[in-house]
Amino acid sequence: MIKIFLRLAIATGFLSAVADRFGFWNKDVSAWGNWDNFLEYTAVLNPLIPVDFIPIVGATATIAEIVFALCLIIGYKTELFAKFSGYLILLFALAMTFTSGIKGAFDYSVFTAVAAAFALSTMKAKSFEFDIVLMKNKL
Repeated sequence: MIKIFLRLAIATGFLSAVADRFGFWNKDVSAWGNWDNFLEYTAVLNPLIPVDFIPIVGATATIAEIVFALCLIIGYKTELFAKFSGYLILLFALAMTFTSGIKGAFDYSVFTAVAAAFALSTMKAKSFEFDIVLMKNKL
């Protein structure tokens, strides 16, 4: 059950952030509220990247978050996508730390999410995962 909880917690964190970028969250709880505000924040976190490339960085992160979330939800290559998720969240945590200080990363438990993703990547037992179906078909 812990593995399922970790999969769903990480995946819903990604999908919630993506939903916010597209304005699906109420303005009272939204961090960005729309794509343009998200890109402005992306530029803040990536000051060394030329402004013209920020939409590519934002779109790449968004696509990665959607793909990683879906793979975690269905349990497809869980260990691999958990590790990818850990690296993606770690990049975000480090960007937050170096651009606006470590307090935000601590306040938003970003390092906790990194640890959760990496912990998930070490769990080998399968439970309610698409990988079980793939393993049975190989036999």
